[in-house]
Amino acid sequence: METNDFSQPIRQSTKGIIVIFAFNLVKFVKKFFVLFIAFGVSVFRNKSVGNITPTMVLLALIGVLIIILIIAILKYLNFKFHISKDDFHLATGIINKDNTIIPKSKIQNVYIKQNFLQQIIDVVSVKIETAGDKKSEIEISALDKPTALLLKKKLFKKAQIDTQAIEDAEQVNEPEVFFKVTPKRLLLEGLSQNHFKSFLLIFGFAFGLYSEFKDFLVELELENHIEGLVELDETAILNLIITNVIIVIGVVIVSFLFSVVKTFIINFNLEVVEHQKTIEINKGLFNKVSLSLTPSRIQNLVITTNRLKQYFGLHTLAVKQAMVNVKQQKNFNIVALEKAQLNYLVDKLLSNYVEDKSNVAKPRPYFMRISALEMFIFGVIINALAWAIFGMEMLWINAVFLPLAVLYVYIAYKKAYYIISEDFVTIGSGVIDTTTNILEIHKIQSVKLKQTIFQRPKAIASVVISTASKSVTIPYVQKSEAISIYNFLLYKVESQDRDWM
Repeated sequence: METNDFSQPIRQSTKGIIVIFAFNLVKFVKKFFVLFIAFGVSVFRNKSVGNITPTMVLLALIGVLIIILIIAILKYLNFKFHISKDDFHLATGIINKDNTIIPKSKIQNVYIKQNFLQQIIDVVSVKIETAGDKKSEIEISALDKPTALLLKKKLFKKAQIDTQAIEDAEQVNEPEVFFKVTPKRLLLEGLSQNHFKSFLLIFGFAFGLYSEFKDFLVELELENHIEGLVELDETAILNLIITNVIIVIGVVIVSFLFSVVKTFIINFNLEVVEHQKTIEINKGLFNKVSLSLTPSRIQNLVITTNRLKQYFGLHTLAVKQAMVNVKQQKNFNIVALEKAQLNYLVDKLLSNYVEDKSNVAKPRPYFMRISALEMFIFGVIINALAWAIFGMEMLWINAVFLPLAVLYVYIAYKKAYYIISEDFVTIGSGVIDTTTNILEIHKIQSVKLKQTIFQRPKAIASVVISTASKSVTIPYVQKSEAISIYNFLLYKVESQDRDWM
């Protein structure tokens, strides 16, 4: 039932009982699933355990479901909210009553989400988040979408602005869909991603399964089947290499498929809607999300691309806001943008931003020494694992690893840079991906110098810059330059009379 008046305490939709019941049931199952299964199987197998019979187990299970349902009904009945002139009010609790008041000015964002169950019963959930906690402080589990959208609009309205004037302005300036992703661009986005993490995940999962079922695989004579498939009667070492190449190719293919499917599920039907002062993101297949980006609340922008993505004209824009929970933060990514679209969004979210290429500075060559040390440690680990699992025959991987390590060090240094202007700090980094971090100087929360005992004799230091959403580092610059950056940023933050939100 659609609601227009939020001045008096109201409840969410009655369908909220179903959603609350489902959420509580899932939590219960997660906690006690193994116990119930183990105990239930024992009872049904032995017909009874002590004085407990299968009938008693079924009755207990029905009793638990009834209790969870009663709790869901009581939570629904005691969950009421309303909006006053300047605040959002919420009353909750079954035995212990809680009254929460959140000033509208402190609301960081309002998310509209719709999971698979909510799509079935045609409701959405509304999450209201402030900058004071990593978790959403309030969640309304079930509202019809028109009511949720109206609630979101009223929460972001400032009390001193005339309501009718806003509505008239919105009618004149109808929001329009600025960007809508196509299936083709989503496919290209999935194929051109950095698959290294997916590869490690799938490889680790496959190796874990192999370790668990090693004896079973030996009985199946799987190695003989693979050798027969490739029709080789070569030496044992060649057979071992071919077998491992087949495994790696299989894992790579699965990694590609995993990335493509994940990209489609998360970014299904992605669209960016442009309002007069904000940008709205809508996307998702099983979990639909709708959220707004307000320039004043943005702490950092992160632009990501790589060589393959650039060939296809793909760029990703990630928006970082203050104290947003980790899971929700992933929904702030806009993928598959063209260069012109990316520039337009950056300009809208960060007014007057210009990347001044004439003012580019780079870390000291010490950066390459640290990168080389990291690759050396990684190489030692790789060689140790290869030797422990496959024996001396697998040390041939160094013929591949060493050139890649040298290339890694070179590219990492080539992509590393920083630009400090009057209003912005831009930091570039990356190896496979090219990442650009942009932050507004007046939103900086803290600046600190970082220097190890090995860097002191060489007068090298790093500058760590923190905002309310994340920290970024200008790595390995001359200490005098680091002190100059430190003093400049602190001066700019303290001398500008501007809020960070």
